[in-house]
Amino acid sequence: MKLAKQWMSNTRNVLDTIEETQMDNIRKAAELMADSIQAERWVHTFGCGHATLPIEEMYPRIGGFVGFHPMIELPLTFFTRITGEMGVRQFVFLERVEGYGNEIMKSYDFDPRDTMWLFSHSGINNVNIDVAMEAKKRGMKIVVTGSAKSFRNDRSRHSSGKKLEDLADVLIDSCVPAVDASVDLKNHQDKIAPISTMAFVSIVWMTIATTAEILADRGVKLYIHPSHNIPGDTTAKERLEAALSEYKRRIAGV
Repeated sequence: MKLAKQWMSNTRNVLDTIEETQMDNIRKAAELMADSIQAERWVHTFGCGHATLPIEEMYPRIGGFVGFHPMIELPLTFFTRITGEMGVRQFVFLERVEGYGNEIMKSYDFDPRDTMWLFSHSGINNVNIDVAMEAKKRGMKIVVTGSAKSFRNDRSRHSSGKKLEDLADVLIDSCVPAVDASVDLKNHQDKIAPISTMAFVSIVWMTIATTAEILADRGVKLYIHPSHNIPGDTTAKERLEAALSEYKRRIAGV
């Protein structure tokens, strides 16, 4: 159990560092998101690979609320077959294809009041940078969550030379080491047990909770996705239907 405890200790250290160093940036990001949601617009969310996990965590999700729009491109997400159709090799190739992100952005309608929230541990791959550059061209604010250490150490793969941090209006540092995997294993060169997903999901709920706090203080009604599995809650179904109906109404413009 030594390595399990090592991973847990490493994760706690990262989460403590986020709390100690990133609260101001989380607040700045939440203010941008609150402005978008109050205007009945969207916080669009995007990532590739395992960086889609925080996106799937946001909405629809018990305790989440309408205003967050997941943009999940299946070939950049579903590579759990590992080999064969939609395998890891294809994914690694596609996330580095410059111009792919531009084509993704053509499939949606955006508004300058929207916010784009991007997740990337390294911040150097072309699809994410394409999406961020297109979002900026359309007048949106850009929030980036990723490893500042990795951003500093790695060279962009994009022809512009830009990394995601260069395009961010607000950068929330995940505080994860550039290598991500965190535990040494005897007789092996590579470490095991990454931390970035835990950091991403923690930042998601810290930011969303702050966004909700800001909106509630402004008197804005939130359409919250309720738990519909609690015995005795006779209005959960109606509240769920209200949230889904509000999402449907708003998404009609996207």
